[in-house]
Amino acid sequence: MITQILLVIALVLTLAISVGVRFSLLLLVGLLIGFSLERFGFGFAGPWRRLIRDRNAQGFMAQLVAIGLTAIAIQPIIAFAPGSLIGAIAPVSLTMVAAAFVFGLSMQMILGCGSGTLVNAGSGNAIALTALPLFCVGSFLGTLLVPTAIEMTPHIPVNLTESFGVGGSIALTLAGLFVLGIIASRFSVGSLWNRKLLIAAAILAALATIHVLVAGQPWGVVYGLGLWVAKGAQSLGWDPSSAQFWIHPINANALSTSILTDTTSLTSLGLIGGAALAAWKDSSSQPFNQSVAIWYYLVAALFGLLLGVSSRLAFGCNVGALFSGIASGSLHGWAWLFAGFFGSVIGVRLRDQLWQQARQGV
Repeated sequence: MITQILLVIALVLTLAISVGVRFSLLLLVGLLIGFSLERFGFGFAGPWRRLIRDRNAQGFMAQLVAIGLTAIAIQPIIAFAPGSLIGAIAPVSLTMVAAAFVFGLSMQMILGCGSGTLVNAGSGNAIALTALPLFCVGSFLGTLLVPTAIEMTPHIPVNLTESFGVGGSIALTLAGLFVLGIIASRFSVGSLWNRKLLIAAAILAALATIHVLVAGQPWGVVYGLGLWVAKGAQSLGWDPSSAQFWIHPINANALSTSILTDTTSLTSLGLIGGAALAAWKDSSSQPFNQSVAIWYYLVAALFGLLLGVSSRLAFGCNVGALFSGIASGSLHGWAWLFAGFFGSVIGVRLRDQLWQQARQGV
């Protein structure tokens, strides 16, 4: 543990000296999130799978608690400084809902959502390590498709804070989470609460709040992955001026500067590093590290690609859209949750069938 702490201190100090304290703090937040998710076993894809397949709602209930605590903290903060802080507000549309459905299905195929794939890769998960590069490529491809998607169907952003005020928005958010909790409790068997997961939920909410204060925006994942590939494509001769998404001043600036000054890139790198640190002395076997037929890695690569494309068309993954969106008071986050969950229902059943065949084919 001492070695881990010293390594983190060295990384944070190096970044503080090279690019600034703010960016070093963002890396530290990412490291702490990744460490916490891995150490406490907190996630999104796995708990949804356990709720769907095993009727175990403990992980899902912890997610609701984390989102609720984050909403209570960040909605007033963002409203207090509207020019300096922004929420994760995105539009609702038919293409967005369809993309969220595809994401929910895909994340069950590799048992890793946006943050989960990074965390699993950091902890050495073979399937996640296969899917992650394609996830990044898909995120980049998604940026090229976003303008067309917006033209295809009306995209309507709904900010509950603007519509109902901070108090009304928080009340609606908590009421919605409470209703979901009641529904899950009716479906669930056994205990609803897990102390370890509830501690993780509180830690995640605190770190998500700190992220808003340091970064000026809620926690996200997908943007940084697409940016990495865009930078690689640019170095190989791709012209970003040919893509409507990348000529936007914010995105063009991100392409011209270091990823060490990009908010999402830093926290995503932190997720991977934090999970690796948490798994350093953890010799427990992971389900995906069992021997499987080689063709399942091709399946993982395909659905990793779909994760990337769909997350961009859905304006975020389970973190940037669902977690941060709902916590920010965006109707888009709720639409994402329902579409992603129904996609997961299909994904859980398909994954179980293919996984059994993959295990038998070894």
